[in-house]
Amino acid sequence: MADTKKDAIALLKADHRTVEALFEQFEGASGDGKKQKIAMQICMELTVHAKIEEEIFYPACEGNIEEDLLKEAYVEHDGAKVLIAEIEAGAPSDDFYDAKVKVLSEQIEHHVGEEEQRMEGMFAQARKAGLDMDALGEQLLARKTELLATYKASGLPKPELTTMTDVTV
Repeated sequence: MADTKKDAIALLKADHRTVEALFEQFEGASGDGKKQKIAMQICMELTVHAKIEEEIFYPACEGNIEEDLLKEAYVEHDGAKVLIAEIEAGAPSDDFYDAKVKVLSEQIEHHVGEEEQRMEGMFAQARKAGLDMDALGEQLLARKTELLATYKASGLPKPELTTMTDVTV
């Protein structure tokens, strides 16, 4: 793999660009089969991305960035996980399928903005705090590779919600 030496922020931003491109493909797709294939790819990418952020990147940020920003990120992830579960369980022929993908796209766009915002965003704060982005990047990539292999073999797991206690998905 050519990108094995990305620092944490470069790796997470690359994930963001991948998902943005998939959302664009979904918007232009016609035919239920094509839409469902793209939507499943979006769900896979976002599930893996959220998991590596929550397991590795966010814990590394704790105490180093604004606490409110971190809390919001966990809540945003949980909101996305609920929609991902709905999309994965549904089909393009369902009444609200396209709307769920669209709302997920909008939520992710907002979340990415909060992470990538210059100066005040989570990534900027983490970099300013002096976190070892190279070491974090290696950990993120290793875990991402492992999760992709697992999920491709066995399907996406039931979402684990961090901040929503009374929701069942």
